[in-house]
Amino acid sequence: MLYAMRRGNRQIVTIQERGVVALPADLRRRYNLKPGDQLAIGEAEDGCLELIPLVAIPASQQWFWTERWQRMERAVDEHIAGGEETTFPASESFLEHLDQLTRES
Repeated sequence: MLYAMRRGNRQIVTIQERGVVALPADLRRRYNLKPGDQLAIGEAEDGCLELIPLVAIPASQQWFWTERWQRMERAVDEHIAGGEETTFPASESFLEHLDQLTRES
C-alpha cells in the first residue's frame, strides 16, 4: 500500500518492497506519465533526489542524441550565433562548395 501526503509543494511516498515507489496520480497526470515511461533518477548536490522524465527515442534517430553529434550541433549553433554562416542561391552551388572543401582537405 502506498501512502502519499502533501507537505507544501512536496508529497511523501512510501518505498515499497523491492524499492518500488508509486508516483501520486496528480503528478502522473501533470507530467503525462504512462505505464512503461522511463524516468532518470539523480542526486543533486544538496542531497535531493531528482526524477527526470525521459522521452523515448526511435532507434533510427539515436545517432542524433550521441554526445559526439550533440557536441557538433553546439559548435554549429556557436558559428551561426557568431554570424559565421554562408548561404547559397541554389543547391547546386552548395554541393559545388562541399566538393571544393573536400578537394582542399
